[in-house]
Amino acid sequence: MKTLVDQLSQYATYHRDRRNIVTHFVGVPMIVASLCILLSRPILSHELPWSTPGALISAAITLYYLRLDWRYGVVLGAYLFACLSGAQSLAVYSTAAWLGIGVGLFAVGWVIQFVGHYFEGRKPAFVDDMIGLLIGPLFVTAEAGFLLGLRKDVEDEVNARAGCPR
Repeated sequence: MKTLVDQLSQYATYHRDRRNIVTHFVGVPMIVASLCILLSRPILSHELPWSTPGALISAAITLYYLRLDWRYGVVLGAYLFACLSGAQSLAVYSTAAWLGIGVGLFAVGWVIQFVGHYFEGRKPAFVDDMIGLLIGPLFVTAEAGFLLGLRKDVEDEVNARAGCPR
């Protein structure tokens, strides 16, 4: 399994333009939230209201993030939990409203992503490696930490490997 720095470095090579990174701060959370909404139905067990496809997938993804790095895993797990909480409240809406919100957020999030990659002049990372779809939220979390001055060692190694010191 690739390490945290391996995954972030590979993803970072597709994300060097500041405008692209900024669009990811908006688009990636929208896409993650939309997927939690869209996967909030059906409830698989009425005795366990959190037993939705979104909750099961989010638990597995959180374990993957925790395995890469416990600090980022905790942050991303908390974000997924918050998204799932909101999604549960939307799951009781009419099918049209629930689907409209989920698909709307998904579409707008991807438009924002593609605008960022237009600035970058490079295709999204997931086109070459589907794991990029999982690394996007991790990258945004790491970049937010870097902006706050956290994990300087990780930032320096990622930038060195990605070929673009900042």
